[in-house]
Amino acid sequence: MSWSRSIAVAMLVILSSSALCAEEVKIGDRVGKLKFTDIRSLPRTLDDFGAKKAFVLVFTNTSCPVVQRYLPTLQELENTYRDKDVQFVAINSAEEDTLIAMATQAVKYEMEFPFVKDFDGACARALGVKRTPEVVVLDGEKRLCYRGRIDDQHRVRGSRKEPTTRELKDALDSVLAGRKVAVSETEVDGCAITFAKPRKPKDVNFAEHVAPILQKHCWECHKAGGSAPFALTSYKQAAARADTIAEVITDQRMPPWFALHDYGPFITRRGLSDDERSTVIDWVRGGTAPGDLIKVPAAPAEPKSKWQIETPDLILDSQEFELPAKGDIPYKYAILPHPFAEETWVQSVQIITDNPRSLHHANLAFFKVSEGFKEENFITGYVPGGSPMMLDKDVAFGIPKGSVLGLQIHFVPTGKPEKCKVTVGLRFPRDVVQKRLKHIQLYDKRFAIPPGAPAHKVSATRVLDTDVIGVGMFSHMHLRGKDMTFTAHLPDGKRDTLLIIANYNFAWQVAYQWEPGKKRLPKGTRLECVAHFDNSPFNPFNPDPKATVRNGPQTHNEMMYGFFFYTDADEKLGLKIDPKTGTVTK
Repeated sequence: MSWSRSIAVAMLVILSSSALCAEEVKIGDRVGKLKFTDIRSLPRTLDDFGAKKAFVLVFTNTSCPVVQRYLPTLQELENTYRDKDVQFVAINSAEEDTLIAMATQAVKYEMEFPFVKDFDGACARALGVKRTPEVVVLDGEKRLCYRGRIDDQHRVRGSRKEPTTRELKDALDSVLAGRKVAVSETEVDGCAITFAKPRKPKDVNFAEHVAPILQKHCWECHKAGGSAPFALTSYKQAAARADTIAEVITDQRMPPWFALHDYGPFITRRGLSDDERSTVIDWVRGGTAPGDLIKVPAAPAEPKSKWQIETPDLILDSQEFELPAKGDIPYKYAILPHPFAEETWVQSVQIITDNPRSLHHANLAFFKVSEGFKEENFITGYVPGGSPMMLDKDVAFGIPKGSVLGLQIHFVPTGKPEKCKVTVGLRFPRDVVQKRLKHIQLYDKRFAIPPGAPAHKVSATRVLDTDVIGVGMFSHMHLRGKDMTFTAHLPDGKRDTLLIIANYNFAWQVAYQWEPGKKRLPKGTRLECVAHFDNSPFNPFNPDPKATVRNGPQTHNEMMYGFFFYTDADEKLGLKIDPKTGTVTK
């Protein structure tokens, strides 16, 4: 794109925005298609909700105190009108709010109806909305019936005990009864929405500005032979996909990360800064200037070994699986052919595959052959872009005597028949083992998610019986999994929110790992894990919103597992390990 063309596009955006503001939709008008982004970073419209008798669109942000005061009221109203075929939607049009921040707000306030992101403010402009928490009511034909405040209880400078008027409720009752809304517009005492203004892109180029960002955040997967479907290590590769790159970082699909950075901090954290994001977007809008390509960082060298954990001491192969070209592939299971005659200690474990495009994820566990695979005995897993298990030099995992290892494998179709084998490499400790890696599984297997439930709650708790050093956390749910929160209830009564995975993604089950030794929790701490499941039709991955969903191993079933990895704070095992066998030396 030439520079003159970029200016022309910017001017067109300005003129279009002005026109939207000048030709504000009027009461009784039918609104056009409103496009927004859901918490899963997918483009959506109101049509995705299906036919409804009315829609309530409430405009929010994460900082307005009036929004925060009204969220409980809105949830009460949504509970009242859900069975009357009314769809509530919270639309965040704040430029400063990330998608994860918006999703986290919904989790914190226990909101059950969808929160969506209006990245460019187009929805608010199209509806003539200028403040938060302004609400819009549309009838089943998507005609504007009401625009204004929720009621008169909360204002920027204070609140009254009870509202004296209930404009939103009155408007909904009228629409459902087929009557004209008596008071169709009211003023909103809230926070002004500051819409993003078109700006001249910064003068940036690939070699000096964009390539270092891709190197830092993207090349881990987007390289030759990486887990991503294409490489981004050269100018030609990146320029060919420039629009896609701008899109996925604008709506924050990439890099994959699903927790607010307020928690942790986690050494596995991913995510571009605001400056990095704007730099890449400016490069695309400005015409993808190459710059001096001699300055592009060297592409990652072809690894000398397929192993990141150094050469394994024990390598175990699964059988070769033959996979179909399309359709859902049920979980596959593989028993690895090596019985552990003695307790065996491993310090590093890596799962690899000869066909990364076919393998979505795999979980490794130990078990007795007579018992079959057990999630409770989880050791580590493989996910796209993930890292192998590599513990500190004095920490190791003990595989019990008489066990074998097994894999629970989730394959995905690629469009053609495939073959795939999974291999596990184990490396034994070289140093004295002082601490055993342990984990607690916070789970519930007795839940029943009702048909259509938008945020069904499932929870589990465990109490720590010793002082611990936290290693990290991991979440596992299936296609209806929406969010998961880990909280430590300390013996002194304080609460410590360890992690909020606000927009869980089955396709990217990432680990959240603390810096070694930094997270300590005392004996008597109650660990709580709370998950919500979206069994509604609006969930685009929902296999069947009319089904009651229970625990089960297949993706059309559900699971609720929160993993908390730790070591005992005061443990000193003093175990000397044979580096050839992984067993304790006599």
